[in-house]
Amino acid sequence: MKTFRSFIVFVALLGFVLTSCAQKDPYHTADFNIQSVEVSHLPNLGVTVWEIMVEGKAGQTVPVPVGQLDGAPVLGYVFPTSLQSTDVQFGNTEGIVALALTSHPDFDDTPLWDENSDAIFDNDGIIWHPHWVILVEDARVEGGLSVKQFKKADETVVLPPTNPGMPMYMDSPGHPVTLQQNAIRVVVPDYRINNRTDFSYDGVAAFMKVNTSDEKKPMLGVYKVYSVSSGDLSLPYKVVLKK
Repeated sequence: MKTFRSFIVFVALLGFVLTSCAQKDPYHTADFNIQSVEVSHLPNLGVTVWEIMVEGKAGQTVPVPVGQLDGAPVLGYVFPTSLQSTDVQFGNTEGIVALALTSHPDFDDTPLWDENSDAIFDNDGIIWHPHWVILVEDARVEGGLSVKQFKKADETVVLPPTNPGMPMYMDSPGHPVTLQQNAIRVVVPDYRINNRTDFSYDGVAAFMKVNTSDEKKPMLGVYKVYSVSSGDLSLPYKVVLKK
C-alpha cells in the first residue's frame, strides 16, 4: 500500500504539471480549482456530509457531449479515502476507495435514480451524481489512474446491488448531491459506509474519459488532474464531528 500511495502522489503531481503545461483546456477553469475539502459527521442524523469548495462555481462547468459512449467525457469532484472496499459493499479487493461526484451528458449510469425528476430514468447523466469507485494505478492514461475493471465472467466479483451493470468496480448509490455557489456536497448515511467515521480523505478535481473501442486503454481512465486539495494526494484530512 505504501508503494501504491507513493505512486499516486507522483501521478497527481505529474498530472498537475501536464495539465498546467498543456494547451488551453476548456474544462480547466476556476470551477475545478479546489480551495478546501471537508467530511463532517452529524451523529444526530446518522450521516456524513462530504463537501468540496472551489474558487469558481461548483458544478457550473459540465462536459460537452460527443454523441456516443466511446470517448465520452466525464468531469469529477473526487474524494479518495482510506476506506476499505468492503466498507462500501464491494468485495474484498485492492485499490483506493473513492467517492466521485460526476457529470457526463453522453450516457446515464444511474438506472435506479431519476436525478432530474422527469419520470425518465436514463436521461440525466449530466446532473451531478455520486459513484463509489475503486481506483488503481494505470500507466496507459495520462492521469495514471483508472477505475478497476474485471471480466464479466468472473463470478467471484462482489458489487453492491445498486451498481450500474458495468464490468468495473463502480456503484451508483443514489446519495443526494447539492450545488450551492462554490460548494458541491453529498450526504452519505453512516450505514452505507459501514458506520466508519475514522477514515482519511483528500479532494481531487479531474477529467476522465470512457473507452469502449481500444483494448489497450481502460474503460474509464483519469486523463487530467486539475487540482488536489492537499497538493500531494496524501489523504491528510480526518472526518470532523459536528453536533
